[in-house]
Amino acid sequence: MAIDPTGADLKRMLAEDPGGPVVMLNLLRFAPDGRASYAEYARHLADRFLDRYGAEVLYAGDGSTALVAEDGQEWDAVLLVRYPSREAFCRMVADPEYQQVTALRTRALTEAVLQPTVPWTSRGGSSPEEA
Repeated sequence: MAIDPTGADLKRMLAEDPGGPVVMLNLLRFAPDGRASYAEYARHLADRFLDRYGAEVLYAGDGSTALVAEDGQEWDAVLLVRYPSREAFCRMVADPEYQQVTALRTRALTEAVLQPTVPWTSRGGSSPEEA
């Protein structure tokens, strides 16, 4: 299962950049005992990287009982993190200091979704009325 973005993933994300801030959706499934490793990663992220790259955690929480989902689609945790741009996110993940701590995240997870979102009010986004 995919856990970390590849260089090709980052290039594709930048090629699709509508400009402006991006909110990254993080859906996380933890390995046994992975929460402790992820908590350590999150501390490093908060202490050393969020301010440096202008990022902000908008929401972080545990998953609960899935109301509408197929078997296996429930997630242990969800995070929404706003970055000033997709480029800022890419600079962060390429930072050698970040690379030293990202192994904590990788070790903590068995599966993840990391998806940039586009606001419905921005170029390229569509509102429910337009869909």
